[in-house]
Order: sequence, then structure tokens, then C-alpha cells
Amino acid sequence: MTIMQMFNFPRRGALAVAALCACCALALPAQAQVQKLDRVVAVVDDDVVMASELQQRMNTITQQIAAQNVQAPPIDILRRQVLEQLIIERLQLQMGARAGVTIPEEELDQAIARVQQNMNMSPAEFQRKLEADGISNNAFRQQIRQELIIRRVEQGSVARRIQITDQDINNFLRSKEGEFWKSPQYQLGHILIPVGSSAPAEEVAAARAKADAVYDKASKGEDFRALAISNSAGQNALQGGDLGWRKTVELPTLFSDALDGLKVGETTKPFRSDAGFHLLKIHEQRGSTEQVVEQTKVRHILVKTSAIRDDDAAYNLLTDLRSKIEAGELKFEDAAKENSEDIGTMLQGGDLGWSNPGQFVPEFTQAMNNTPVGEISMPFRSQFGWHILQVEGRRQQDMTEQYIRNQAANLLRNRRYEEELQNWRQEIRDQAYVEIKLPELTDQPQPGESQPRNVEGQ
Repeated sequence: MTIMQMFNFPRRGALAVAALCACCALALPAQAQVQKLDRVVAVVDDDVVMASELQQRMNTITQQIAAQNVQAPPIDILRRQVLEQLIIERLQLQMGARAGVTIPEEELDQAIARVQQNMNMSPAEFQRKLEADGISNNAFRQQIRQELIIRRVEQGSVARRIQITDQDINNFLRSKEGEFWKSPQYQLGHILIPVGSSAPAEEVAAARAKADAVYDKASKGEDFRALAISNSAGQNALQGGDLGWRKTVELPTLFSDALDGLKVGETTKPFRSDAGFHLLKIHEQRGSTEQVVEQTKVRHILVKTSAIRDDDAAYNLLTDLRSKIEAGELKFEDAAKENSEDIGTMLQGGDLGWSNPGQFVPEFTQAMNNTPVGEISMPFRSQFGWHILQVEGRRQQDMTEQYIRNQAANLLRNRRYEEELQNWRQEIRDQAYVEIKLPELTDQPQPGESQPRNVEGQ
């Protein structure tokens, strides 16, 4: 098995795929055979696609199809699809070059490290695997670099085409799909103490007493599953009353209402339906959208360094201001108005309002978290200059609604991204000059075309 067959590449799965097994896939026995393949098969604006590249990619895709036990399409259709893939990639790389997109070596190293981690290999093992597949380290790095460039070009170009409005979010959240999406999922246990809807009062009372007794035992920590096996008449009683994972919207209204406000590990009080008295326990929960965060209200003073004020001078100025504020000689707000160089807050006395976790740079966040309410930090440095800050309060704030809206916006954006990505690819393909040099491909329409366009045979 080659390195490529061990990978699961998203979407295109093209450039990085070719990077990993191109060399081994094209390991031909004779040099003359390589020379025969080495010719231009397509001109793409200012670049070309070589026959050797096409054959490499064909070998890679063929291996993938075989590994998945899927019937491969006819070779001429596969060749056309693979060539189109290479043409689009050429156009994207040219766009990246024109835009000056570069991948720092550190980012490239991190991407390769993730590949190694996904394959559960040490760097030495990964290197040996590359060598066994006939792939040079430089060729592998270059192909991964190109993959990252293409991804960045796609993201930058497509993201600008997508606008998610508040109305889009509202419409989604009000839809049946939105209700289902935002509903948490519970692993539930169920106990049914049966009693008919028209049963005599004494039978109802006896069933209620039994349900109350079971609830009392469950509340005191007895094994709910054991209680279900011993007492429940429910369909899943012998499986410990296990209902599996259920979203609240998938449950009867009677059940979902009973679960409202219940926490993991808790059991509902007995509630009645026409079948009898029910108890539900939440064993586990996933997909919870509840987000309660600690917010901090803070003011600050920023002093920047310059040619006439070095670090020591900035530090000393803030230390002096801090001493005066603590001595009651000066208010923090007045000191900020007179001395702060943060033009966005100086007129408000340095007031940054209530902040959420992660809102500020790490140095500021650390100083803020380490300063008790009502106190002033010692001077500290960030990328913006020197600061002192005063913490005016802390509170727990429920951000659940905003969190849900943010998640919904991301979901809608990701959906539209795939659609817009295909539209954008087709647009750049339509606007490009492409001359295909394979006679067997020049007499048929290109994918998505009704007739050939910008195509000439040789």
C-alpha cells in the first residue's frame, strides 16, 4: 500500500494525492518510455500540463478507485475528468502567484506534521515510507505547498461571494431543519409503570405509588438500568430501558416537556400518559448549545514607545499614574483621558466595556485575569505598547443565543461555500484560454459544456 492509499483527502483530493504517490505510480521501467510521455497535453493561459503529470494523476485516481472497490468509468471519461482537474489547479496556482500567495516554511512543516500524525507515523517512519514509494522529500514538500496555495486561493476568492444575513439565520432557525439542528441530543433511559387510562382509581394510585418509589430509588443513586429491568413494562425494559440517542424534537411532546431543564444524571419525576407513569433519565448529552461565559469589565491606559520615549520611560510613566490613582490623587478615567494613546477608548476614560474570553491579545488577557476586581495591574507590555488596566467587575453571561446564531451562520456559510466553489471554478475555467493537445479529447465537449470552447487539436 502506498502513502496515498492510506489517506482520505477532502473534496478535490487531487493535488496532495498526486504529491504522495505520483512518483511511485509513474515508476516506469525504461527511460525511453518516460520521454515518450513527456509532452504538452494542454496549454492553460501562461502554463502547460504535461503528459507525465496526467499519467501520474491517472495512476493515482485509478489506485484510489480500486482501493474503494468501485467500478471505474471508461478510460477516456476518466482521462477527461483528470485533465480538467489539472487545468483548474493550474489556473488556481496562477491566481495565487499573481496575488503573491506564499506558504511560510513553518506553516508547511506544520501541515506535513499533521499528515504524519494522521498516519500515526514518526518523522523517521514517514520518511522511510516516502522513500519506499519513490517520492523525494522535495517533491512531496512542493506538492503540499501547492495544495496549501490552492486552498488559500479558493477560500479567499469564494468567501467574498458569500453573505449570510440576519434574515437568513432567522429563517433557518425557524425551519423544521433548524429546530432539529439546534435540538440537543440525549442518551435516555426509560421506565414505564403501566396503568390504563380508564383503570379504577385504586389501580392508578398503586401505579403512582410504585412510580414514586422507583423515582425515590433512582434519585438516591440506584442503578437506573437495573431499576428498569426490574420494574419497567416498556419495550426496552430488558435493555435497561435504553432509548438510545434521541434529539428532543424526535420525542413525543410529553417526553420533551418532561426533559425541559433536566441535567445529565437526573431523573424526571413520574409523569402520566394513557399508557401509565413514565420516568426518564438523561445518561449523557451531546450537541449542547448552552454557553455561559465569564465576562470582565475593564478600563486601560495605553502608552506607546517612540524615538523619544523608550520602554523604561513608558513603564515609569504608568507606574507613577498607578501610584497616584491608588493614592486617590487621580481617577483612572481622568488619567486615561489625559495620557492614553488608545484613540478608540481614551475619550471614554479607557473603558473597554464587558469583554468575552479570547477577545484581547494574550498579554492583556493574562494581566486582566490576574487582577482582582477593583484593583489596578502593574504595567505590562503587549504588541501595542505598555498598559495598565483596572478591573471593574466580573459576571457570568449567558451567550447561548449568540452562540447558536454564530453556529447557524457557519453552517449556512459552509453549505454555500461548496456551491459557490463549484460556480467559481467554472467561471475561472470559462474565462481562461485552454488549448487541449490530445486529439482524442478535442472532438468532445468539456465537462459542463455543450460544445468545445477554446480548444484546438494538434
